[in-house]
Amino acid sequence: MYSKKIIQHFANPKFFGKIKNPDAVGKAGNPRCGDLLTLYLKVDKPTKKIKDIKFETLGCAAAIAASDMICELAKGKTLNKALKIGFQDVSKGLGALPPLKIHCAQLVTKALRDAIEKYKKEMVK
Repeated sequence: MYSKKIIQHFANPKFFGKIKNPDAVGKAGNPRCGDLLTLYLKVDKPTKKIKDIKFETLGCAAAIAASDMICELAKGKTLNKALKIGFQDVSKGLGALPPLKIHCAQLVTKALRDAIEKYKKEMVK
């Protein structure tokens, strides 16, 4: 059912954890399936690049793997480029999520957008 990449990201997530004093925190959840995600960002202010990113996810293997993949895709990118990461990019990066698990990729992109929007809002103040 799951690709080798999904299993790898689930079993050994590189970005799992919490960042102390993050610049932004994004959250997303799917009450239907019970997946809950918190995404932490550290941003290099001059370049507006994501210098560190971590996640805490309560959910299934696909949700944890997708959380790890969004972090891998976003780290090192500018905020504007990270905003362009779509759920298809997450699914493709994992070797294709099963159709019933696409919502996991949508969830993680929503959390990333939430964190970036909160960061940008704070910087305007």
